[in-house]
Amino acid sequence: MQQQNQNKEFILEYFNALHTEGKSRSVLDKYMTDEALVAHIEFFESAFPGYEITMNEMFAEDNHVIVIAHFSGIHKGDLNGIAPTFKKVNIPFAIRYTIENNKIASHWILADQMKLMEQLGVIPATASH
Repeated sequence: MQQQNQNKEFILEYFNALHTEGKSRSVLDKYMTDEALVAHIEFFESAFPGYEITMNEMFAEDNHVIVIAHFSGIHKGDLNGIAPTFKKVNIPFAIRYTIENNKIASHWILADQMKLMEQLGVIPATASH
């Protein structure tokens, strides 16, 4: 239980650092060894500069921390060939972090990409959302 609480505190510290210090390589290196997550963050930072994450819930089990959150930002950069739309998006997602040696070693993320495409105007909105 103590390790789970420490992992939750670590993720809270990480989220706070992203918010207050930004998403620079030095901040990311301080909290993770997961290069795939670094690339993911850098990719979205280039498409949605200064994007914000709002944490809704957090759960911990063993060395895993699961966060349910919302991503919000303004589309100001290329997104896989989609030119900037300058539209604001707010997308729900869930991410599982695996913590090893006090760093994020790996992750798994699930995001509502259809909602993102709808909010960018790339596809028409559906009634199910």
